[in-house]
Amino acid sequence: MLRSQTERQSNHNEIDGAFRADVLKGLSVHPRAIPARWLYDRRGSALFDAITALPEYYPTRTERSILSSAIKEIAVLTGPARAIVEFGSGSSAKTPILLSEVNPLAYVPIDISGAYLKESAAALSRQFPDLPIFPVKADFTHALDLPAAIDGTPRLGFFPGSTIGNLVVPAAVDLLRMMAATLGAGAMLLIGIDRIKDRDILLPAYDDAQGVTAAFNLNLLHRINRELSGSVPVDAFRHVARWNGAETRIEMHLEAVSDISFDIDGWPFSLSQGETIHTENSVKYGPQDARLLLRAGGWTPVSEWTDEREFFSLILARHDTVPSAP
Repeated sequence: MLRSQTERQSNHNEIDGAFRADVLKGLSVHPRAIPARWLYDRRGSALFDAITALPEYYPTRTERSILSSAIKEIAVLTGPARAIVEFGSGSSAKTPILLSEVNPLAYVPIDISGAYLKESAAALSRQFPDLPIFPVKADFTHALDLPAAIDGTPRLGFFPGSTIGNLVVPAAVDLLRMMAATLGAGAMLLIGIDRIKDRDILLPAYDDAQGVTAAFNLNLLHRINRELSGSVPVDAFRHVARWNGAETRIEMHLEAVSDISFDIDGWPFSLSQGETIHTENSVKYGPQDARLLLRAGGWTPVSEWTDEREFFSLILARHDTVPSAP
């Protein structure tokens, strides 16, 4: 039975309205899909950190190795006295490599998980006690205002982890344009982009033998039950990773293993056996594709670094006012 409007409104005041809206909308359409950003509550963020240490998950250790090798060159190209703005900072695991060498005036971590953001910012404050840190709890895929404390300071955006791959190409271009507008003319962006490679390497990275990625994906359902008064039978779903060659992306899904019905915030839903909820994309790019993506988003590539196997690339780009075409 649906609860009264008054009862629902009272509950809405205690939850994230955007989360509720995305879940209800995403489960009301076909195919069903919930944006990947909602995977990252406190537990989801912790599980993702565990994923990055798995033997199958190559992106994090590969990008860290590239960043460590290239950091002195990056520091020369970016110059000192910038404010580093990290989009989707999470645990800021790679950030100390950048902060130690670039000599920034300030650091602005942006993340959707407030509790995790607070903890990681505090840890960095202990490691860099003289560095002003201004955490911002926000969904970085939407327009946002940076702290007034860095007004007039040249900016260096930091977007590691190939998080850009979580967005389909048109949305990725929109995000890059939004970053350009947020950081301003003359800003630079250091971005990690995962490359296309054999599916035998890709699939295990998103469906590990220990089941950590499965727990990360299924945690979304636990979050729905906890925060949105859901009755989702989590045990009736399984984690599925697929390679979509036409879109050059890994897809994560939650697949119903039987016919099920449940409520979320008083609204009824049902899924048939085999039906899925699409929870995440991870688009992979060829070298030329990545540069074209950046240019479409208002960024001019300055330099690029990769690993010996060319699994991953780290690109430094600049945002300048583009002159009118002749």
